[in-house]
Amino acid sequence: MVSFDEALAAGKVTPEEAAEMFDSLPALRPKELIGLWKGQSFLTGSPQDGQLESSGWYGREFIDENTVHPLVFKSKDNGRFAVDPLKAMALASQGTHLPDAQSEAETKEAKARIRVVEFRGMATASMVYNQLPIIDSFRKVDDNTLLGAMENVQLPSPYFFVLGRQI
Repeated sequence: MVSFDEALAAGKVTPEEAAEMFDSLPALRPKELIGLWKGQSFLTGSPQDGQLESSGWYGREFIDENTVHPLVFKSKDNGRFAVDPLKAMALASQGTHLPDAQSEAETKEAKARIRVVEFRGMATASMVYNQLPIIDSFRKVDDNTLLGAMENVQLPSPYFFVLGRQI
């Protein structure tokens, strides 16, 4: 099996390699998610690869178990703002770069929550969207790096991504 660092250095793995790597990593508890995380696609050839980044995505912010901003974007003034996922999907489908539509997409309300969910045979901290049929499950690479798998009932297979803790 290819290691996480080797996979990042290679720039792409197969979906099967990503799933095998995800399965080999330990679960984490909800409190380990608390904080601000910078995200990036874990490239597997998924149609989702790079879509968030191309729309200006920064990452995710977990404030507590019931207060999660699943989509955080970098603003034009180099700040950050939380985005309503439903509005983000509509704007992104029109090709909108979300920092250009901050006034339309921004929200102060939490749009997800943290729960322990069994995914791929292991119970682990997961982010459950409040308005969408999406659950992101996480495994721990190290204290500051997570491998995530987005399960969307509308997609045939998980979309994998990496989160790096921002200190």
